[in-house]
Amino acid sequence: MKNYLFLFLFLAGLKNVSAQDTAKLNTKEIFKEISDEACKCIDSIPTSDRVRDSITADIHSCIYAKVGAYQIGQKLSSLDLSKALEDPQGNKNINVSMDYDPNSQEFQETYYEIERYLMENCNSLKDKITTSDKVNKNSISENKEALKYYYLGIDESKKENNKEAIEYYKKAVKIDPNFAFAYDNMGISYRKLEKYDLAIDAYEKSLKIDPNGMMPLQNIAVAYSYKKDYKNAVKAYERIAKIEPNNPEVYYGIGQIYAFNLSDTEKGLDNMCKAYNIYVEQKSAYRSDAEKIIQMIYAQMKKDGKEAAFEKILEANNISSK
Repeated sequence: MKNYLFLFLFLAGLKNVSAQDTAKLNTKEIFKEISDEACKCIDSIPTSDRVRDSITADIHSCIYAKVGAYQIGQKLSSLDLSKALEDPQGNKNINVSMDYDPNSQEFQETYYEIERYLMENCNSLKDKITTSDKVNKNSISENKEALKYYYLGIDESKKENNKEAIEYYKKAVKIDPNFAFAYDNMGISYRKLEKYDLAIDAYEKSLKIDPNGMMPLQNIAVAYSYKKDYKNAVKAYERIAKIEPNNPEVYYGIGQIYAFNLSDTEKGLDNMCKAYNIYVEQKSAYRSDAEKIIQMIYAQMKKDGKEAAFEKILEANNISSK
């Protein structure tokens, strides 16, 4: 059963209303304002020592809370505000009834619209959803000297001084050879310097300490992709699948490789559809990225005369192209 909201709007408090009584609300400005508020909410989400699913749930809540506000703005944009009534205190108000159903298609479409905007314009969103794994036993060293060099390395990494950062990380792991995060950051710095073999070596050393570390596992796949060693990149993603069979990054990564690098759009599409469905299930904002890739694959398959195959794969994955 749908919920109905009866709204009492004080026009004097709205940012998007002009001084004239005949002002109409600008939906583009409302959308941006509300989406930016969602971004601020996401920016405030703590990530320290938290698993990704928990962070994703908080991101979903930030977006979900703003959908109704935007729907209200859309409703009000069609009103003639000059018809607002003035109360004894001089405030102008207008009564609006609207249908507010979180399970409706309209609600879902608005949610995805805000999500797409945030993926393009909210840096905090991608920072939060790419947060590394929960801290494990050997992730951080207990040795003060090793930690000193590690944090010096992080300072240099923030400045994009990757060569200097690597030297600090090397000093950290020399003092504490079981310092997994130091190897992880060393690998990232090597990757930025396009020294992919050294990056992979650093990630592998991290995995010897913590075989289930998602950050080095995912970055090994990325490093192989940068090397254009696509078969090993696929194998790296398959290593992740052995630990987390329902990890959407596995299907997303493999899907991109097959579609754009190994000339197998059908296999690429099937994997990307699987990634898309898991992102939707997890309420992950990366759903919009998978959606874009599916659209790109469609363009190629249409060019190749494979539209029927495209529809068949979507249907097999319970995705509608309508």
